[in-house]
Amino acid sequence: MSSINIPSPNPSTATAEAETSPLFDEAVDVHEPRNLFVLAAHHIVLRVAWIFKTESVIMPAFVDAIAGPGSGWLRGCLPVLNRFGQSVPPLMLADRLKHSRHKKWPLFWTTLWMAVPFVALSVLMFSVSWLGLTAQRLSWLPPLFLLLYFVFFSMTGLNQMAFATLQGKLIRPNRRGRLMGLSVTFGAMCAIPCAWFLLPRWLGLPDGGYGFVFAFTGIGFVVAAFITLFLIEPADDIDGFPARAKNHFRGAWDMLRRDHNFRRLAVAGMLCMSGQLLFPHYQALAREVLNAPRGNLMVWVVAQNAGAGLFGFLAGAIADRWGNRLAIRLEIAAVIAAPLSALGLAAGWLPGGAAYLWISFFLLGLTPVLMRTLMNFALELSEPADHPRYISTLKLCMAVPFVFSPLIGLLVDRAGFHIVFAVITCLIALGGVMTFRLAEPRGGNTGAV
Repeated sequence: MSSINIPSPNPSTATAEAETSPLFDEAVDVHEPRNLFVLAAHHIVLRVAWIFKTESVIMPAFVDAIAGPGSGWLRGCLPVLNRFGQSVPPLMLADRLKHSRHKKWPLFWTTLWMAVPFVALSVLMFSVSWLGLTAQRLSWLPPLFLLLYFVFFSMTGLNQMAFATLQGKLIRPNRRGRLMGLSVTFGAMCAIPCAWFLLPRWLGLPDGGYGFVFAFTGIGFVVAAFITLFLIEPADDIDGFPARAKNHFRGAWDMLRRDHNFRRLAVAGMLCMSGQLLFPHYQALAREVLNAPRGNLMVWVVAQNAGAGLFGFLAGAIADRWGNRLAIRLEIAAVIAAPLSALGLAAGWLPGGAAYLWISFFLLGLTPVLMRTLMNFALELSEPADHPRYISTLKLCMAVPFVFSPLIGLLVDRAGFHIVFAVITCLIALGGVMTFRLAEPRGGNTGAV
């Protein structure tokens, strides 16, 4: 296992070394512009579909709609299923992805499977409405939703691992920030008008319009899947066979034990991603503490995606120029401001706080950008053959805080929002402190740990 020494502070040196990095396969250089465009287009369409199932707004609102009052514990289950699905299946299948000659096919199939739960939910909600049933009276609906939710995020975790691995294979290190900036920024620019014009009409329907919302999401994922077929990817030379399932967790532990820089990254990511424990509770805070009207859902969705677009563009440029470590530090500083601003508004620092809660959602848009930057950092710590294992291990570590998500939901119901939001803010800040022990991969020499 290789590691990286303390880097040179000269950004031009980092950029030059990234251009000639031995981790980048020269054989794919000629197709890099095309592949960058296709990967960006794939993510843009994925982003447009994703805005209609935003984890901090739409999905918690849907849970409240089908479960009724006192659903905090159920909302608290969402991050657990989210992170378990995004961490354990990728770890179990990372070696199989490594031994796949073409990585674009796993990306295609996982994107296609991401559509299935939402198409099913759409058909289900249309059927409930057509039969004149009341969703809250269907006791089987919340468990079925949680099952489909878990299936979706299992596919999402595999999809993100495939995307990151394919990016590591086809895009050189100092252009991955450009890919992130293009995909997130243009994704937001396309997604926001769709949400602005369609969500108010659909959410204003008597049944909440979730049949239309989820149908749009499912169709978007199908389109994103077929875009990946335009990638030009040379076949990998594969030796050996995938490891047995029982060896995956042992391999992840050995990787964390041997690679000190990766271990620090994993701990920092674990602490910073604890902020996602609050995602299902922002809209509940707005409704229960600030008495925000239902119509604000659309505004919050737009604000969050606008934040993702702006921060993605800035973070991508910073990462390409000065490295991912600096980008991560700046992103964490902004992520901390999201729960702090929500707490301030809930405490009455501004009259009519509900009208300003969009600021918190705008800052929340940085969270997926931070996650992608953490994964890009991990890609630069490893050889291309080890990219799936590094990404899956990092995602597993970032999932650890979500074991406590149901407890967070219960504490929100019992103790209120303020204490929970304050504790999570401190954990994110501690993750930011951990980044000062990271070594920037682009500026140093490779040596043994």
